[in-house]
Order: sequence, then C-alpha cells, then structure tokens
Amino acid sequence: MSATMNGRIHSWDLSTGVDGPGTRFVLFVSGCPLRCLYCANSDTWHMRDGKETTVEQVMEEVEKYRAFITTAGGGVTITGGEPLLQPAFTGEILRRCKETGLHTALDTSGLLGARASDELLSHTDLVLLDIKSFDVTTYRHLTGGELAPTLNFATRLDRLSVRTWIRYVLVPGWTDRAEHVDGLARFVAGLDSVDRVDVLPFHKLGAAKYEASGIPFPLRDNPVPTPELVARVRAQFHAYGLAAY
Repeated sequence: MSATMNGRIHSWDLSTGVDGPGTRFVLFVSGCPLRCLYCANSDTWHMRDGKETTVEQVMEEVEKYRAFITTAGGGVTITGGEPLLQPAFTGEILRRCKETGLHTALDTSGLLGARASDELLSHTDLVLLDIKSFDVTTYRHLTGGELAPTLNFATRLDRLSVRTWIRYVLVPGWTDRAEHVDGLARFVAGLDSVDRVDVLPFHKLGAAKYEASGIPFPLRDNPVPTPELVARVRAQFHAYGLAAY
C-alpha cells in the first residue's frame, strides 16, 4: 500500500496504563457508527470533523517518540472514534508500526470487526475489545448498534490467537445487572485469547464536549458507580477465572 494513503484523524496523545501495556502513542481516528450514551469522545463521531492526514505524516509523529515509548515498554494504539471505519488507513499504520518493531494495539467496539482483514489482524499485537453490554436489548439502547458482530469478532480473535483485553464500562442502571455480567464473564472465560478484563467505571469527563456542541449529555444525571459496585463486578469476572482490574 502507498505511504501517501489518506485518513481522517482527530488527534494523537501519549498515554500510560489505559490504552495497552506501557507508555503508548495513541492515535484517535475520526468517525464512529455507534452513539454510546456515555461516550467521552463525542468530538470524534463524524469523519468530516477530522483532519485529513497521510500514513506518512502519522509515522513521522510516531518516530519522534519511538525511543521514549519503547524504553517505557509501550507502543502504538489506534482508537477513536472507530478505527475499523477506516480499515485500509488503520491497517497500513499497524503494518508500518509492526514492521519497524513497535508493539501495536487496536481499540475497537468490534461492530465493524468483519472489516478487519486477517492481514490487518496479523499486524495487531493486541486488541482492546469494548463489549458494552452482554444483553442484546440493553446494548441496542445504550449504543444504537447490535451486539452480535462484536461477539462474532471476539470469537474470531480467539480462533486467530490474537491477544485480547476486554473493556467493560460499568454504568449503574445500565450495565450492572448481575446476570448480564455473569453472562459476559462466562462467554469471555471461553476465549483463550483473552488476557484480562478491564472494568471501567462510568464517568462524566466528556460532558463538556457535548455542551460545546450544543448536545445534551444523555447520562448527565446518571450516578457513577460506587467502589463497592466496581468491586462486585470485578469479583464476578474473577469467579470465572479471569484477571479483572
């Protein structure tokens, strides 16, 4: 593929601890098919709002931080938005990073998992798979999308032995029902490729972005989870033999 391939990105940043192992160069691409009620990055929803960028320009930025991120045991993570909305652009960046010795991670909802070719996944060391809910109806109301493609993608990652971290946002009143958590834990426990589950407490840090866009934040009045609730949900994953944090 040509190094002049274009994509649309929102921004990039350096991150530690939440976007894969070590210190990461995190690329936020633009465009997302879901509208999660708790989304913290509503400014990445629309492709048109992103900055047109070439793969080469992204790699030039990555190279500036190569020594730092490799010394810190990190790598490059592509997130968004939804990276698989731009599979060719995302795949070429993953390929370039992988071939130059950088650890690669893909953060995705899995909704567009069918767009990730086996070649793209062969250049991906780690997938951060966001499973928003294990209940079909809740998933639809919470995200506007369908659950099945994500579960199919998780199964495919397992078949291809692609290392996976599951990310589960804990939203009181939405994703805290014990039977739904148990269902997800049971499903994930059957995937040999999953290394860990990150239970991420719902927060309202993205509310200001909604206000700036003149859009009401849907969960403005929703409570954040208590430490006790977070501990209970993590314990449910532990009960199925999973490493949960």
